[in-house]
Amino acid sequence: MGGNIDASIGNKTAVRGASARVIAPARLHMGFLDLNGGLGRKFGSLGLAIDQPATELSLEYSRLDVVEGVECRRAERALERLKSLLGVEKNFRLTMNSAIPAHAGLGSGTQLALAVGAALAEIEGLKTQYRVLGEMQNRGARSAIGMAAFERGGFVVDGGRGPQDLAPPVVAQADIPTSWRMLLVLDPASVGVHGEVETSAFKTLPPMRRSISAEMCRVVLMQLLPALHEEDIEAFGAAVSKVQEYNGDYFASAQGGGKWSSSGVEKLVQRLAELGAVGIGQSSWGPTGFAFVKSAEVASQMRQQVLSEAKELGLTVIIARGRNQGASIELAHEATGDRLSPAAT
Repeated sequence: MGGNIDASIGNKTAVRGASARVIAPARLHMGFLDLNGGLGRKFGSLGLAIDQPATELSLEYSRLDVVEGVECRRAERALERLKSLLGVEKNFRLTMNSAIPAHAGLGSGTQLALAVGAALAEIEGLKTQYRVLGEMQNRGARSAIGMAAFERGGFVVDGGRGPQDLAPPVVAQADIPTSWRMLLVLDPASVGVHGEVETSAFKTLPPMRRSISAEMCRVVLMQLLPALHEEDIEAFGAAVSKVQEYNGDYFASAQGGGKWSSSGVEKLVQRLAELGAVGIGQSSWGPTGFAFVKSAEVASQMRQQVLSEAKELGLTVIIARGRNQGASIELAHEATGDRLSPAAT
């Protein structure tokens, strides 16, 4: 059986399977909207789900807990934590087939945590909402873009963190035009701000000026979202670039004094803009940069034009498309080898 994961496990008939396979999409985080907080909510953010890179894993019953494949240590910690949080005492084999690059600005931590949680809940038939799975693992502390990308995909705007200890609510969600493509520029030799440094940055940066927060919210509501619905990539791109400029200025002091965490990525993304790409920016703390174009053909041509320069800079350029659905899951009930059926555990 295969298909999209529903927003809540509780919306499905609980069926225990011998194994579960989950594919979780990366996300672009395209900026915060209100770092002033004067209205009682802080952050507010926008972003979208993309089809690659992705985290793909499988979970099956086993005689002992075994974690193998890429990002083993992070996956092992996630499995141990979730078993404890969900009260699951059985043993599993967790195989990590692929993983979103860590600390690249693509939401690797949230997608891994949710993918492991979803696989465990699905295989055990637990009625636990994915938002709850994220919150219990301290996801959504500032942004709900990753959680919304996992649940339903598409372009997402969240309403920021309020006085309640809950992840930000999703206030707008829309499909991304299927013809659009994103050129992603990755820097394998660099990582974005994360961990304690990130936490410290949010604590020490001064409140954003109200006028800037107000302007960004106006741009998103009156330019970006209407352009998205009308598939006007030029207006959409102009709005994205404006939000990125404001965010880059605000966070520059926390990432070495510049708007970009990787000078190479900045150079190549600016080159893409010269070639006609729109909506250029850095996802989250980077180093991954992005640029939008209107079609797969344009994306392919533009990628070819910058490949030599990318190689000289040690960068990778990939073409992604928006993903208008959440993570996917497949359940299987056959057991072979050292895999155990639910009853045997």
